[in-house]
Amino acid sequence: MLAVLLSMSFSEESSSSSSSSLNGDAYALLFNALRLIPISHYLLALSLLFVIVIYNFLEFHFVEDLFSGFRGSPVRLTFNSSSPIYDGVVSKCKIVHGRYLVTPWLSSPHIQTAFLHFFGRPPCFSYRRQLFRLSDGGMIALDWLMGSTGPGDFFHANNFISKDDTTPIAIVIPGLTSDSAASYIRHLVFNTAKRGWNVVVSNHRGLGGVSITSDCFYNAGWTEDAREVIEYLHHEYPKAPLFAIGTSIGANILVKYLGEEGEKTPVAGAAAICSPWDLLIGDRFIGRRLIQKIYDRALTIGLQDYAQLHEPRYSRLANWEGIKKTVDTYYRNCSSSTYVGNVSIPLLCISSLDDPVCTVEAIPLDECRANKNVVLATTWHGGHLAFFEGITAAGMWWVRAVNEYLGVLHSSPYMHVQKKVQEPGLHLSTESSIDQGPYLNVSEDGMVAAVGNEQTRNSIVGDHQTNSEMVLDTEQDEQLTGAKSDAVPNTDRTCEPPANTPDTELRNLTASVTSCWNQLSQRNKRSMWLLAYVAIITTWPLVGSALRFIFGKKRKNVLSATLTKR
Repeated sequence: MLAVLLSMSFSEESSSSSSSSLNGDAYALLFNALRLIPISHYLLALSLLFVIVIYNFLEFHFVEDLFSGFRGSPVRLTFNSSSPIYDGVVSKCKIVHGRYLVTPWLSSPHIQTAFLHFFGRPPCFSYRRQLFRLSDGGMIALDWLMGSTGPGDFFHANNFISKDDTTPIAIVIPGLTSDSAASYIRHLVFNTAKRGWNVVVSNHRGLGGVSITSDCFYNAGWTEDAREVIEYLHHEYPKAPLFAIGTSIGANILVKYLGEEGEKTPVAGAAAICSPWDLLIGDRFIGRRLIQKIYDRALTIGLQDYAQLHEPRYSRLANWEGIKKTVDTYYRNCSSSTYVGNVSIPLLCISSLDDPVCTVEAIPLDECRANKNVVLATTWHGGHLAFFEGITAAGMWWVRAVNEYLGVLHSSPYMHVQKKVQEPGLHLSTESSIDQGPYLNVSEDGMVAAVGNEQTRNSIVGDHQTNSEMVLDTEQDEQLTGAKSDAVPNTDRTCEPPANTPDTELRNLTASVTSCWNQLSQRNKRSMWLLAYVAIITTWPLVGSALRFIFGKKRKNVLSATLTKR
């Protein structure tokens, strides 16, 4: 019996040692086999893995578009079933009832948004600048582009509007730290003026090359400036229908203003593009993922530049520790989502479901569906304010959609008519002070206190010609016969357009190209890596094809040589 047990133990040890040796031999064979694989194949595998990671990280949808035959995705409309605005206006708009197809080589919301910021391909034209004094002593720039049915006439923007003019006026409110020089604003202004409308961009305080002249600063919920500009334009041009277009933070300001005013607003119709809606939700969203934190950092840099530009007033007014304690209060009071139900004029809202800045979670779907005056159009793709279309990305889908909607609304009986007219420049509000203040004066306990506004009559201070870089021209030749002010002498002037000689045109072209390059370099001083990254991503399909061709040819040669030896 003992002999049997010993033999069994010996056999088990033998089998164990033999299996260990077999495992060692197998690993050795596997290692030798891996060494036989060319290094180019490993590089190709790593490249493929990198592409897959980047494809998902940047939320590309090129493959999905390819399988759908590049037909695009349908636009989803949310509205009240008994909405007269939808039945009488939006139902006649073909663009929002069609499909939106992203430019194939920009098939990522992040690439679209970055392309808009760094390039954008804005049209070239000049604004006519009008400096507008607000009731509290602040100053903002109103940049005009006059519409004309004649080819090329509106490029000079040196026309005037008579008080009896009935041409529609479109008021544009830009986004955060944006002004009339932003690419998406120039696309909107150019195409709207091309339809024959007069367009004015209401720049925020401290932007557009205008210094802060009072203790008030703009913010995401500050509607007083928009209110004063709209009331002034309605007073000066009472026969011209007013339409308002807000983008990003400007859309939040516009919707909040419309909700505050109700039927008292003189605005006949409006459009809100890529609004953040609920700022508290947006704040949580933008710090959630790594890619969103990049946008958070970019927005922070823009606000830091704004604060540094006006540092003397900021440092005197602000208690930063107190402001930190009231951040959520600020976001709640400035959000426009709670004002959607009070909007009493035709309003078209456009949002992208893949917007990397304004999350879909904040879109007030129920509030939009409950209000008969509001129609919400959402697309699957588009990025933030981008919506590029066409193989060359020369156009923006939302610009076409807004222009079609406003054109149909203007020719319909559904334009809003102001129910109650107030004196221009006066706005009696029952809102709390935190809703009306600039959120910069903070008490020792951290509570935000509004800056008191001394109500005076609106006034125009000056009128200047501006180019694409928003540089003020000091040459003034003609007396502006527009609005007069009781508080400030009428010193409004405009400048004559220069003669279109060949030398002048050549100098203008050279200066335009040089200034555009300088502006691009200045914007990219902190984000040159992102520009290089965009270049790599957009050229990868060509480079990848070349690599596959080279390595594929080498692989065929190796296989042929191996088969020959065998």
